[in-house]
Amino acid sequence: MSDVEGTPVAMQQPATGKPSQRVGIIIPARNEAEALGHVLAEIPRGWVQELIVVDNGSTDRTAAVAQAGGARVVHEPTPGYGRACQTGLAALSTSTQVIVFLDADHSDYPEEIPQLVTPITDGLADLVIGSRVHRAAAGSLTPPQRVGNRIACIFMRACFGVSYTDLGPFRAIRSDALKWLRMRDQRYGWTVEMQAKAAQARMRVMEVPVRYRPRIGRSKISGTLSGSVQAGAAILSTLVKIALLHPAPAWNQEEHAAPVSFSEVSNARAGQDPARGSARA
Repeated sequence: MSDVEGTPVAMQQPATGKPSQRVGIIIPARNEAEALGHVLAEIPRGWVQELIVVDNGSTDRTAAVAQAGGARVVHEPTPGYGRACQTGLAALSTSTQVIVFLDADHSDYPEEIPQLVTPITDGLADLVIGSRVHRAAAGSLTPPQRVGNRIACIFMRACFGVSYTDLGPFRAIRSDALKWLRMRDQRYGWTVEMQAKAAQARMRVMEVPVRYRPRIGRSKISGTLSGSVQAGAAILSTLVKIALLHPAPAWNQEEHAAPVSFSEVSNARAGQDPARGSARA
């Protein structure tokens, strides 16, 4: 492991054995029936105790493919990547200690899950991001994706003093750390919100080089000009809000707040007390 301008980067090494902590995977999916079966088949099941696919308003056989592949399906009819992630989190067992987020389009390599999880279970990191920029196959990252990543990473360096290389959605995070961040974004800003708040909270963040390939099917975001523009605007808007309005408190892994479920955190976001479930005055 080496430090690259403030952000530790884990060197790729093959992980062996099984994780020492309970790992859950969340896969948001909207009309990904063609790709999802491949993704589920490549997940190293010895490293996963809970596998959830969030059907985000699909009109194809996404849910059926997920069930056939051994996943538990939860439904979130309202489109939105962040919303789907939050719905998946609310369905997770409270005993889950490490959470992996994985796309359903087969662009990532699920067999690399151990490389994201191991730094967390070894006590070296709170958040591990799969960075695609150096190992992406030709054409897999579109020009708008590369430009958007670059702009967002420059912004985060200027505002939060941390040097990221990517906003890749393939990532792992401690469950208690994610609860601490009180995620808010419902759509395109989910990944950047997590990274910006983790930087604000001074969490231990690593980037791990991961492979990346052209997705199966057409992207709902980077596959269209309007989708790319909307995603870029949402990402920058999210960063500004975090920098000015919603700073994350400093994280102390030994002295964080008492554990609550993600559904209780969602209630708190809506103006309810997670301990009592009642609206705050």
